Amino acid sequence: MGLQIHFVVDPQGWCCMGLIIFVWLYNTIFIPKVILFPHYEEGHISAVAILCYYFCSLFCIVSLVRASVADPGKLPENPKIPITEREFWELCNKCNMLRPKRSHHCSRCGHCVRRMDHHCPWINNCVGEDNHWLFLQLCFYTQILSSYTLILDFCHYYYFLPLKKDNWDVFVFRHELALLRISAFMGLIILGGISGLFYTQLIGIFTDTTSIEKMSHCCEDISRPRKPWQQTFSEVFGTRWKILWFIPFRQRQPLRVPYHFANHV
Repeated sequence: MGLQIHFVVDPQGWCCMGLIIFVWLYNTIFIPKVILFPHYEEGHISAVAILCYYFCSLFCIVSLVRASVADPGKLPENPKIPITEREFWELCNKCNMLRPKRSHHCSRCGHCVRRMDHHCPWINNCVGEDNHWLFLQLCFYTQILSSYTLILDFCHYYYFLPLKKDNWDVFVFRHELALLRISAFMGLIILGGISGLFYTQLIGIFTDTTSIEKMSHCCEDISRPRKPWQQTFSEVFGTRWKILWFIPFRQRQPLRVPYHFANHV
């Protein structure tokens, strides 16, 4: 199944996503220039540390862009419903369209989304059945990149040997302290916020419950998983190969599960 482009016209979402891209761009540019490359040239760190940082940065921005432009699971205007599955569909009272159970109408996007979890302004898109896996990858790699940045900021002042060759005519060295303080502040804010969000997302997958269902209290025994965690994660990521859960470059293929089981609430 190819990745369909989904673009939401929302100035608020554009601002939120622009802020996230700014933070990513800030750290991707200044951290290597101030910390990684100078300490590598003087033999304090290996090239592996630089490669790992850029790999984390790459995976983070790829998952962000793909989660924001991926179709979250928008329903077609005239869906073809098999006779055996009609009892598992319902009528949306906002757009007057038939939709599978566990679908919800997003007032910001203006349409129903299959297995919608929530609308996230930070990616300017809904988080639904077809892009939930990308949103989880975004949370995961953002935590890694933020933690890695904070560790580098700390080590630069308290662990690494002082640099012998500082070019004080270069902007990044003349404002090194301010740049790293800003980086550490943004890293702490993002790490704290994204860790809480990632934890709630994991709990939702373990319990096979979306954020909307939790808020509406439409599920019984939310704290008790209805399926093995391997199955719920495999359904979200579209594969049972766990190594592929961490790769944002692939295409998701929905697993074929019994329809009544997949849509039972």
